[in-house]
Amino acid sequence: MFLKSQMVCAARGPRPRFPRVWKSRNRIGTISKSQKLVECVKGLSNVKEEVYGALDSFIAWDLEFPLIVVKKALKTLEIEKEWKRIIQLIKWMFSKGQGKTMGSYYTLLNALAEDGRLEEAEELYMKIFSQYLESLPRVFFMKMITLYYNKGMHEKMFEIFADMEELGIRPDGSIVRMLGDVFQKLGMLDKYDKLKKKYPPPRWEYRYIKGKRVRIRVNQPDKSNAEACTSLDNK
Repeated sequence: MFLKSQMVCAARGPRPRFPRVWKSRNRIGTISKSQKLVECVKGLSNVKEEVYGALDSFIAWDLEFPLIVVKKALKTLEIEKEWKRIIQLIKWMFSKGQGKTMGSYYTLLNALAEDGRLEEAEELYMKIFSQYLESLPRVFFMKMITLYYNKGMHEKMFEIFADMEELGIRPDGSIVRMLGDVFQKLGMLDKYDKLKKKYPPPRWEYRYIKGKRVRIRVNQPDKSNAEACTSLDNK
């Protein structure tokens, strides 16, 4: 300790730091790497061998599979609505045995539906449904019902809804409205009445206002939102 203090005193304090005359643009991190992955995927063709080869070379020097980088790249591609690239990237990730989560499956299902690949979307849904069954989240049923509603495939809608009721999964308001609309178009007024009686419109809904979760009464024209809000913290 004594020698070290002598050396510092002899050098008249620590060495001064001068500003660098050059600046590096090579930032190391998951954000910059995910951006490079997005640029790499966008520049590829639709040939499977070329896509998989380019992605394999992109992660060739990684000791572990860069799952976080791929997830961030998928989020960016989803915002930009690059559905074909999302499908390519997720299928390549699955071929490596990585990222097989409910979130990835739903992203792939949504991309297939948005890209108009109905048969592939149905095949993926049936595979997930048969594998997970009771633990399948409600958003998968909602996505398939919405897809069939937009395509006018009413019988398929009823099959998905029957599976939901059998598994005890309660539909949300949008599904009830779509089913009620189809029942009215087909003249099934008795089923429409049963649907409305079993799943009445909710009196309350939950929103986030200034970072706080609050409960708001639905369809109250006489009251303002400030009067209708009741915070869960006060209950």
